[in-house]
Amino acid sequence: MSDDPLPPPSPTRTTARTAAVIPAAGRGVRLGPGAPKALRVLGGTPMLIHAVRAMAASRAVSLVVVVAPPEGAAEVRNLLDAHALPERTDFLVVPGGPTRQASVRLGLDALPPGFDIVLVHDAARPLVPVDTVDAVIEAVRDGAPAVVPALPLADTVKQVEPAARPGEPEPVVATPDRSLLRAVQTPQGFDRDALVRAHASVTDDVTDDASMVEQLGLTVVTVPGHEEAFKVTRPLDLVLAEAVLARRRLNDGF
Repeated sequence: MSDDPLPPPSPTRTTARTAAVIPAAGRGVRLGPGAPKALRVLGGTPMLIHAVRAMAASRAVSLVVVVAPPEGAAEVRNLLDAHALPERTDFLVVPGGPTRQASVRLGLDALPPGFDIVLVHDAARPLVPVDTVDAVIEAVRDGAPAVVPALPLADTVKQVEPAARPGEPEPVVATPDRSLLRAVQTPQGFDRDALVRAHASVTDDVTDDASMVEQLGLTVVTVPGHEEAFKVTRPLDLVLAEAVLARRRLNDGF
């Protein structure tokens, strides 16, 4: 064993500050008519507040930027003021754009200097555990330009030829090896410079920010996701989220 002293910790590991951007400008039409999805109530509290608290629960996160519906920014600011949030975390509300991609970019534009790590988190994933948030941050601190929490697939997946009209049978063209596939969640974590570059150069319509970083030729890595970090998209998801929240309150005093 060498007697040489260990190298000092990397400055990036010890000083990098983390901000979270929560795009919450979508309408959530699959949940039905009513308030925007992020403002739907879960356990008596809007989903957005649960999502904000989930990010602020990590001691590494010192700023949360909420990207609100353009016509609802004042309402979201009032909502944050009306709910108890950790005092160690700063909060900022900015109006969003016409797409999720545009909203994330507006959230990035609002970040002050000094934040080297950025999380992007779906407001519709209100119950992500803090351990998952911390694992994403730690992987970025360790040098990954982009990190996503992910779960193995439980179901067999089929690739199909899309039907000409909705509801018609679709021919199966392939059965991918599901051991090589993962279902991706949020928060996704990024080196700030990489994410800013991706939003400045990628104009394709994408479903997540990590795929934009992939298009820069940078490596995206996964960390273990969590089954409670599911996305609340349909009415049945709300039922499941209520059940998870009730169990947490019963078992953990959440």
